[in-house]
Amino acid sequence: MSIFRFKQFNVNQSGCAMKVNTDGVLLGALAKGEAANMLDIGTGTGVIALMLAQRFPIAKIDAVELDTTASQTAESNFIDSPFANRLTLYPQSFQDYFTANVGLKYDLIVSNPPFYIQSLPSPGAGKAMAKHAGDSFFSELIQGCAGHLHESGSLWLILPTYTATLVKELAIIQQLYVQHIVYVLSYPHSVPHRQILKLGHQQTEIIEERLIIYNEPKVYSNDYQTVLKDFLTIF
Repeated sequence: MSIFRFKQFNVNQSGCAMKVNTDGVLLGALAKGEAANMLDIGTGTGVIALMLAQRFPIAKIDAVELDTTASQTAESNFIDSPFANRLTLYPQSFQDYFTANVGLKYDLIVSNPPFYIQSLPSPGAGKAMAKHAGDSFFSELIQGCAGHLHESGSLWLILPTYTATLVKELAIIQQLYVQHIVYVLSYPHSVPHRQILKLGHQQTEIIEERLIIYNEPKVYSNDYQTVLKDFLTIF
């Protein structure tokens, strides 16, 4: 059994194509807003939803996951956590979930979505689903989130830089505006390889910042440690 131990909860990763990773924990630690109800799209192991539950003690968090094995694992992780009464798993696609809940609005929606577009699939069906998106995926994702976000709510995504460019263009079509960008860099002099985007219905001045993961190989930066010190047992 593959268990990733956090300070306040554990994540069983058994059978899940995508394990706990840096992208997920950064999004779980940085997404924020005045939020009573939240949605995690493509929850995988459930780690982001669990981190949000730890950070927001009164928030109710829904999570959707299409992959059968991952959804079962996430639900088990939710039940075994201290936050079980505030976490609900829906084993379906976000498209079906949104269709079944037309009038439902959220204060905060988060997703660490598949990010390879029009590329060769990864070996194995599970990993292919977890990492690759078809041409319409992001269009449907942004449109669905726009329709299920409160006027003052926010959508947080973590994406490779090339995918972030596409998503920003799709967001404008749905009248969602970039409000905050965190550029994620491996080292101080690296080119950003990820962008964490905050999108919302309100057009505001864009806040931009950088987050460096390592000062040098195997040496985590102070900022990275600060962001994750409440979660990772190594800090």
